[in-house]
Amino acid sequence: MDYTIEKKEKYVVVTTTSVKLNTVNAPDLKSEFVLLTNDGVKNIILNMNSCEYCDSSGLSAILVANRLCEQLEGNFVLTGLQPEVDSLIKISLLDTILNIKGSIDEAEAYMESVVNG
Repeated sequence: MDYTIEKKEKYVVVTTTSVKLNTVNAPDLKSEFVLLTNDGVKNIILNMNSCEYCDSSGLSAILVANRLCEQLEGNFVLTGLQPEVDSLIKISLLDTILNIKGSIDEAEAYMESVVNG
Protein backbone atom coordinates (compact mmCIF):
# COMPACT_ATOMS: atom_id res chain seq x y z
CA MET A 1 0.00 0.00 0.00
CA ASP A 2 1.44 3.35 -1.10
CA TYR A 3 -0.98 5.49 0.88
CA THR A 4 -2.46 5.94 4.34
CA ILE A 5 -6.08 6.50 5.28
CA GLU A 6 -7.20 8.68 8.16
CA LYS A 7 -10.93 8.60 8.83
CA LYS A 8 -12.35 11.78 10.29
CA GLU A 9 -15.94 12.28 11.41
CA LYS A 10 -17.32 13.50 8.07
CA TYR A 11 -14.48 12.95 5.62
CA VAL A 12 -11.43 10.82 4.92
CA VAL A 13 -7.85 11.94 4.29
CA VAL A 14 -5.92 9.72 1.90
CA THR A 15 -2.19 10.51 1.89
CA THR A 16 0.16 9.15 -0.73
CA THR A 17 3.38 7.75 0.73
CA SER A 18 5.17 7.01 -2.53
CA VAL A 19 7.18 9.53 -4.57
CA LYS A 20 5.38 8.30 -7.69
CA LEU A 21 1.74 7.83 -8.56
CA ASN A 22 1.88 5.74 -11.70
CA THR A 23 0.79 2.50 -13.40
CA VAL A 24 2.33 0.50 -10.55
CA ASN A 25 0.30 1.92 -7.67
CA ALA A 26 -2.51 4.03 -9.17
CA PRO A 27 -4.87 1.04 -9.68
CA ASP A 28 -4.68 0.23 -5.95
CA LEU A 29 -5.45 3.84 -5.05
CA LYS A 30 -8.34 3.90 -7.51
CA SER A 31 -9.72 0.71 -5.95
CA GLU A 32 -9.43 2.25 -2.50
CA PHE A 33 -11.49 5.24 -3.61
CA VAL A 34 -14.18 2.85 -4.89
CA LEU A 35 -14.16 0.91 -1.61
CA LEU A 36 -14.38 4.10 0.45
CA THR A 37 -17.31 5.47 -1.51
CA ASN A 38 -19.05 2.08 -1.47
CA ASP A 39 -18.76 2.27 2.34
CA GLY A 40 -20.59 5.60 2.30
CA VAL A 41 -17.65 8.02 2.31
CA LYS A 42 -18.52 10.96 0.08
CA ASN A 43 -15.95 13.53 1.19
CA ILE A 44 -12.28 12.78 0.44
CA ILE A 45 -9.08 14.78 0.74
CA LEU A 46 -6.15 13.43 -1.29
CA ASN A 47 -2.88 14.69 0.18
CA MET A 48 -0.05 14.25 -2.33
CA ASN A 49 2.70 15.97 -0.34
CA SER A 50 5.22 13.14 -0.87
CA CYS A 51 4.36 12.52 -4.53
CA GLU A 52 6.90 14.06 -6.92
CA TYR A 53 5.77 12.31 -10.12
CA CYS A 54 2.38 11.45 -11.57
CA ASP A 55 1.54 9.83 -14.90
CA SER A 56 -1.75 9.38 -16.76
CA SER A 57 -2.71 6.45 -14.51
CA GLY A 58 -2.25 8.67 -11.48
CA LEU A 59 -4.35 11.41 -13.05
CA SER A 60 -7.00 8.80 -13.78
CA ALA A 61 -7.10 7.76 -10.11
CA ILE A 62 -7.51 11.41 -9.09
CA LEU A 63 -10.34 11.90 -11.59
CA VAL A 64 -12.07 8.71 -10.43
CA ALA A 65 -12.05 9.99 -6.84
CA ASN A 66 -13.42 13.35 -7.97
CA ARG A 67 -16.19 11.69 -10.01
CA LEU A 68 -17.15 9.28 -7.21
CA CYS A 69 -17.46 12.11 -4.69
CA GLU A 70 -19.50 14.19 -7.15
CA GLN A 71 -21.86 11.27 -7.79
CA LEU A 72 -22.51 11.05 -4.05
CA GLU A 73 -22.98 14.83 -3.83
CA GLY A 74 -19.83 15.04 -1.74
CA ASN A 75 -16.54 16.88 -2.01
CA PHE A 76 -13.10 15.92 -3.29
CA VAL A 77 -10.13 18.09 -2.41
CA LEU A 78 -6.60 17.70 -3.75
CA THR A 79 -3.71 19.11 -1.74
CA GLY A 80 0.04 18.92 -1.23
CA LEU A 81 0.91 19.15 -4.90
CA GLN A 82 4.62 19.13 -5.60
CA PRO A 83 5.88 21.34 -8.48
CA GLU A 84 6.05 18.66 -11.18
CA VAL A 85 2.62 17.23 -10.33
CA ASP A 86 1.15 20.73 -10.09
CA SER A 87 2.52 21.54 -13.55
CA LEU A 88 1.05 18.35 -15.01
CA ILE A 89 -2.37 19.15 -13.56
CA LYS A 90 -2.23 22.69 -14.96
CA ILE A 91 -1.03 21.53 -18.39
CA SER A 92 -3.90 19.02 -18.44
CA LEU A 93 -6.28 21.84 -17.44
CA LEU A 94 -7.46 19.74 -14.51
CA ASP A 95 -6.97 22.71 -12.22
CA THR A 96 -10.17 24.08 -13.78
CA ILE A 97 -12.28 21.13 -12.56
CA LEU A 98 -10.50 19.92 -9.42
CA ASN A 99 -10.77 21.58 -6.02
CA ILE A 100 -7.11 22.20 -5.13
CA LYS A 101 -5.91 23.62 -1.82
CA GLY A 102 -2.36 24.69 -0.97
CA SER A 103 -1.96 22.76 2.28
CA ILE A 104 -3.55 19.95 4.26
CA ASP A 105 -4.65 22.49 6.89
CA GLU A 106 -6.38 24.58 4.22
CA ALA A 107 -7.99 21.44 2.74
CA GLU A 108 -9.28 20.30 6.13
CA ALA A 109 -10.59 23.77 6.99
CA TYR A 110 -12.41 23.88 3.66
CA MET A 111 -13.84 20.39 4.15
CA GLU A 112 -15.00 21.23 7.69
CA SER A 113 -16.78 24.32 6.39
CA VAL A 114 -18.61 22.56 3.56
CA VAL A 115 -19.60 19.35 5.36
CA ASN A 116 -20.81 21.17 8.46
CA GLY A 117 -22.72 23.81 6.50
